[in-house]
Amino acid sequence: MNHNTAMPPSENQATSPFIGLAPLMRQAFSGVDLKPLGTSLIEQSTRRPDDAHAMMDLATVLQLTGNRDIAMAMQAQALQLQQVYRIPASTPIPAIRLLALMAPGDLMANTPLEFLIEQSDIQLDMLYLTPGMEGLSELPDHDVMFVAIGESDENRPLLEQLASVASTWPRPVLNRPERIANLSRDRACALLKDAAGVAMPQSLRVSRDKLEAIAEAKMPLQQLLEDAQFPIIVRPVGSHAGHGLDKIESVEQAARYLEAHQNAEFYIARFVDYRSADGQFRKYRIILIDGKPYVSHMAISSHWMIHYLNAGMTDSQEKRNEEERFMAGFDDGFAVRHAQAFQSISENLGLDYVGLDCGEAVDGRLLIFEADSDMIVHAMDPVDMFPYKQPQMHKLFAAFRRMLVDAAAGGAA
Repeated sequence: MNHNTAMPPSENQATSPFIGLAPLMRQAFSGVDLKPLGTSLIEQSTRRPDDAHAMMDLATVLQLTGNRDIAMAMQAQALQLQQVYRIPASTPIPAIRLLALMAPGDLMANTPLEFLIEQSDIQLDMLYLTPGMEGLSELPDHDVMFVAIGESDENRPLLEQLASVASTWPRPVLNRPERIANLSRDRACALLKDAAGVAMPQSLRVSRDKLEAIAEAKMPLQQLLEDAQFPIIVRPVGSHAGHGLDKIESVEQAARYLEAHQNAEFYIARFVDYRSADGQFRKYRIILIDGKPYVSHMAISSHWMIHYLNAGMTDSQEKRNEEERFMAGFDDGFAVRHAQAFQSISENLGLDYVGLDCGEAVDGRLLIFEADSDMIVHAMDPVDMFPYKQPQMHKLFAAFRRMLVDAAAGGAA
């Protein structure tokens, strides 16, 4: 890969203005019907088959409206035309020129950096690569490179390929690819299960055959998983956002689960009951930036499988009040209480930027559900309903910017 510098190809072509993920998702999040825009982008792509911007934005709209397969085909066409997509800084001269290495794929494939730099003085150039794709002969000049490619089976060859490239990069590099590769559920567990202040049950990747052997009572669960007993948590490898995630109480339930899910591989882990004294489950999304924790959200639910959108936060003023108190007291409360855990996690993972979905175990340790570099962090929640979130998110965004400035000054070189 050549390290020469150039403007991104998009600036040398008469293409549509690039909209990007953040504005499009903001519209979808607020209930705007994206179909008219999608129709307009289809017309533009038909009229101008060389308009990579229109195609890339159309791919995003298609994903946001539930048409993933068509979206991926459209994205592939866009990337054949152009590999670099720019989000300009809000200032005439950017304070930081950030180059992000990206992988083709859906909205979960990469760190969604656009939300972190939205309306800021940071210029973001997103360079999409695949192992089989020729690298650009020229790259946009940049101050810092950020490896935004998320951990997945699909992205692993690319991360491995980039490891040697990143080690000799002439600019500071954030989130080394070989460390991102350690964020698979089983590898992350191996790194964190003995970390001070951390509780993370063993997560094991198993074939369908082995799970079938358990379901048919031909193999005891303990033969696969240390100190295991039902209930266990099962999810297909590669799944996100709770798709296919279930709690299995018995071999009979395991058999029914396999009937409903035809996947070839699964992750299994011991279920941990992390209910608070009031019977509610609480899940936190924390982002470690340069090793320091910043809160993104807190969700409260009577069900163990919590996602912010299904926790009823918009329906309960009481829950929002608790989240507000949690955020306001985070630095002096939760962050201090789990300072040892956050330090251990940062040291063991070795990433400049990483997200944690976590809870608190009954014994007080930080219970880690997932560590990932591509968790979405945003300030899209309605301000009238969540006025307390804006200051917290802008604090997180400022920390991200500060990390980039420090890296550009040589701190991460």
